[in-house]
Order: sequence, then C-alpha cells, then structure tokens
Amino acid sequence: MNKTLSEWSIAFFVSALTYGALFYVNDWLTSNLSYGLGVNWIYLPAGLRLFLTLVFALPGAIGIAVISFLICWFGYFPQDLITCLGVGLISGFAPYLARLFVMTNVPLASDLSNLSLPKLILCILIYAFLSSGLHQWWFAIRGLDRTGDLNHFLVMFIGDVFGTVLLIAAIKYGLDLLKKINR
Repeated sequence: MNKTLSEWSIAFFVSALTYGALFYVNDWLTSNLSYGLGVNWIYLPAGLRLFLTLVFALPGAIGIAVISFLICWFGYFPQDLITCLGVGLISGFAPYLARLFVMTNVPLASDLSNLSLPKLILCILIYAFLSSGLHQWWFAIRGLDRTGDLNHFLVMFIGDVFGTVLLIAAIKYGLDLLKKINR
C-alpha cells in the first residue's frame, strides 16, 4: 500500500513525538534502574519502537531514528556527530529490520490482523536481539566508556524485552478498558 505524503508525514511525526515523550517518561520513571550509558533494566520505549515500526513501517523507523539522534545529541552521549547518527539509525532501524525479517519469514499479514502471541513473542525476541546487539556493537566501535560487552548486551536485551512486554500489556489493558467503557 502506497502512503500519501500526508499519511507518511503523520506516521513520521506520531512516531517521533510519541517515542521522544516515552523516552523521557521512561528516563524519569526508571532512572534508578540504569545499568550504564544507554542501557536500562526496563526500557519501555523499546516496545514503542517495535509497535511503531510494525504499524507505520518505514515512516515510523525514520521518525524514531531522527528523534533518537536528537535525544543522543542533546542528552547523555558525547556530542559526536557520528556516534549520535549511529545511535539514531540503530534505534530506528533495528525494529524495522526485525519487522522485515518477521514479515518475510513468518506468515504475518501486513495489517497485523493475524498477529498471535507466539508471533508477537518472536517479534519481541528478534527485535531485542537486533537492537541490543547493534547498539552494543556500535558503543564498542565508538569506544564509549564501559559499554559494548556481554553484560551490557544482556542487560539491554532484558530491558528491551521487559519494556516491550510491559508496554504491550499496558496498551492491551487500555484497549480492553476502552471496550468496556464503550459498551
């Protein structure tokens, strides 16, 4: 399905704004659960990354990449253009790569109408593995202090899985609650 410029722009901005907002909410809620630079035991925005790229595809990935670059540039990372570009690209395109992998290897409708729990778990695990692995590889390549090792990878993987499961559970609970209210 080809998106119009208007639909593409809306998907881009919704992705960028919601991801940016949830990033700062997560930072506020889980600041005591930080393991290291860019690594958290619970990372709710991971779930939003996956959700936005499953729903919006490329515009979602680009929106996440742009806002992640800006968060990195104006945040805790060194103001190094190459490092921040890499972080932004990995943040936006790791879930997109997971989406592409799942869509080509698992019978999943483009509108996600047949998304089942086993397929969702597979999406979450593939995404968390790609995201954690690529981020930690990039952190090691860029020589960021105390990053890029197996411990950081494992904590980031766990944080991405927990964050994704918690966010999806919250979305599901919210949708169920809306259905009850609208009856």
